[in-house]
Amino acid sequence: MMQENKDSILVFEYFTASGEKDKCIISEAEALIFALLDDLKDFNVNLVINDSYEDIVRSYENVNPILIDMDFIDWLKDTAANFTRAIFIAAENNNNLYNITRILEENDVKIYNSSAEACFKSSNKFESYEAISNIVPQPRTFKFKIDPKGYWKRAIENLHEKWQSEDPLTPLKLIIKPLMGVDCEDIVIIENIEDLTLDLDKIFKPGSRVIVQEYVEGTDISVSLISDGKKAIPISLNRQYVELKNDKGTYLGGELPFENKYKDEAFDIATKAVEAIDGLKGFVGVDLLINADEKDVYSVYLLEINSRFTTPYVGLKEIANFNIGKTIVDVIDGKMDVDDLDISLDGKVEFKKAGNNLEIRRI
Repeated sequence: MMQENKDSILVFEYFTASGEKDKCIISEAEALIFALLDDLKDFNVNLVINDSYEDIVRSYENVNPILIDMDFIDWLKDTAANFTRAIFIAAENNNNLYNITRILEENDVKIYNSSAEACFKSSNKFESYEAISNIVPQPRTFKFKIDPKGYWKRAIENLHEKWQSEDPLTPLKLIIKPLMGVDCEDIVIIENIEDLTLDLDKIFKPGSRVIVQEYVEGTDISVSLISDGKKAIPISLNRQYVELKNDKGTYLGGELPFENKYKDEAFDIATKAVEAIDGLKGFVGVDLLINADEKDVYSVYLLEINSRFTTPYVGLKEIANFNIGKTIVDVIDGKMDVDDLDISLDGKVEFKKAGNNLEIRRI
């Protein structure tokens, strides 16, 4: 039964609505959706979730569960027009984030997430690189297409030769990753240009597009922000646990808030980047890197923008002295000015993937 009224909000998380069974994926997805549900306890919520969660969601008094056992995108296409507003969690896999947002927009649903155009721009690593190229420091980046004859290899060798000649005494490393990618994506680090073999087309299929960046050594961090679509306010600096092994980049979790002398610089870069892309709204995450080379001209580099709820949200929810989900709704509804946010955190928290579980603990 759908209890749609002007106050209710459609809420869902893609994997839990789809009935995803992969334990590695679902632990993070569950942590995110149940954190958001808890934040929205003052609202009437229409929650779309796979029918395997029936027993869990019955305990929420403000939640009307819409239990499904079908393809979620098909369900959304058929029923989106029944709702007036929505807040949701989804990742960029298979363009899901963009496609879901576009379906909601086409059905005139007010969303408390980034616009479809902003999702596309930030999901496409080269589009977002170009959009903010003169605004914040980023590693030099080029886009290539993997062609079946291997011409891409020669083009990258030429690029390496050009960049290396600018600083011949410092060995240059490159990183290759998909143009559109998410956590656990294929990533290849080229330590020596001789490593650039045609075996790479087993990882990146012919016809696919990749970006090639100069590899910067450093500490992986992120900044979590709330944005009203024009102005962004940083909430926390987060340390990221990232493992690069066997041509995979695996996100293992993180800790927050992360105290670091470059915090203000990271906040400034993240804020400028988010405000430079029109339509980034709600909870936004920005991945950055603190440069290990203190002699370099830049101390902090921006790596990518995530136009969505990211995993640090589950950690922030434990220590934030304000309700993040409710704040997002109030800010976008115009009931609160983003400048008036009282951002304070009480304590420190670590969130870490352990086997198939996401463990969250105060530290």
